[in-house]
Amino acid sequence: MPKLLSLVVCMAVLTWLTVLVASLIRAGAWTPKGLMLAFGNRSNMPEATPLAGRAERTAKNTLENFVLFAALALVAHAAGATNARVTLGAEVFFWARLVFIPVYLIGIPFVRTGVWCVSIVGLGMMIAGMY
Repeated sequence: MPKLLSLVVCMAVLTWLTVLVASLIRAGAWTPKGLMLAFGNRSNMPEATPLAGRAERTAKNTLENFVLFAALALVAHAAGATNARVTLGAEVFFWARLVFIPVYLIGIPFVRTGVWCVSIVGLGMMIAGMY
């Protein structure tokens, strides 16, 4: 499988794990009551703790950015524009997102924004590499 498509798969797995972890944190799935809540239909969810709120925002942000990344990567692949710049941009995006997730969960505001900007630079590199 080409490197670019491998990064799409890796990012899909990372996105899924981020959504899953956010859900488990919100339900408090490490407790018996929370585990039952996680296995149920999630009615009567408890108020989100600060960590649960950050986890949900992290998951939402990761999902939103994955859509952009996947669209660019798949268009580049379909157009045969998978050159070194596109691949490097995809790698920059992926690694920045991998750093972004724990930084957001921990709650480091300015670092989080900086890392997010690096991921956007990766998307820009991908776009520039297609032209």
